[in-house]
Order: sequence, then C-alpha cells, then structure tokens
Amino acid sequence: MRTKIQSVRGDNRRRRFEVQTRRGDFAFPYAKCDPPPSPDDRLVDVYVDPELAREGFTYRLESGLEGSVMGESVLDHNADPTYLAELELYQLTLAAKQRFESSGLSVRDVSARLGTSPPQLYRLLDTTNYSKSARQLLALLALLGAEIAVIDRDTARASGAHSLAGALESAARASKMKPKKSA
Repeated sequence: MRTKIQSVRGDNRRRRFEVQTRRGDFAFPYAKCDPPPSPDDRLVDVYVDPELAREGFTYRLESGLEGSVMGESVLDHNADPTYLAELELYQLTLAAKQRFESSGLSVRDVSARLGTSPPQLYRLLDTTNYSKSARQLLALLALLGAEIAVIDRDTARASGAHSLAGALESAARASKMKPKKSA
C-alpha cells in the first residue's frame, strides 16, 4: 500500500495541497492538516519528504510550525478505489491471521481443507501480499468461522451509526427477519 509522492504544491486560493503520485493527481485540503495553514499563518514551504521515504510531504508555516501528511491520508481522503481495496484486503488478511492463530488448526489441515499447499496458505496470511486471491481469502475466513458483511456507509450514517460497531449493529437490526409462526 505504499504510495510514493512525486510532487506536491500548495494552492492558497483553493486552500489545498495538490499532490502528484503514480496513481494520479489528488487534492488534500488544508483543513485536514495539523497544524492547518490559515490566512493568519500562511504556508511558507512544502516538499516531498525524503525522511518519510517519499511516502509523505512536509510543510512549514510562517509561524515556524511544521506538519506532515502521509500519502495514504491523501488517498483515503480522495476515496481512491485501489487504495480502499488494498486496505480492505489488508484488514481481511489481519482477521484471517488472528483467527488462524487462535484456531489451533495446523497449517497442513487448513491447507488440505482449502485444497491448496502450505506455502500458498502462508501467502494468503501475508499482510504485504496484495496479489492474493480474494476468493481464497474469503474461503479461508469461512473455514475459520468468520462471517463477512458488506455495510453501506451511507445507510449506516443515515441510521445514526457513527462507528463501525454502530454500523454493524444497525446492519444486524436491519437484516433480522420476523420469526416464523409455529403450528
């Protein structure tokens, strides 16, 4: 999920940073920064920071205060679909890894049930591998007793859910069926 930043510049008229990466050009508003540039404390300098491995940029204000923004924050703010897909894959992998470690099942047993090899199972559990099959990862999670739910953020917000736990609770309430009458 590393995002190398190629260039960055401040746009004081639009009150945002314009960030260029290999994935494209993105805007990042001053208001999301800490400390934020303002008319009273204007932006003096901005540069791609080599100390952040070019994965972020640093800016300096007239007051001497400095702040840094990571490329992932820029992609997240702009809802970059590739970044969001990689983030979901990472979170699913973490969940699978935690479930596998606490399951007490052996690598050979799980890989045999999935119809794959132990090295492939290790690749599925590798959080840095983004070329893995989502289908196999979902099969692994199902084998380990996990249930995957898709939550519509707009619906969750409209129902008053302000957190993931609230969103999950709202989704569970919405999906409950009326009990069948017994004869």
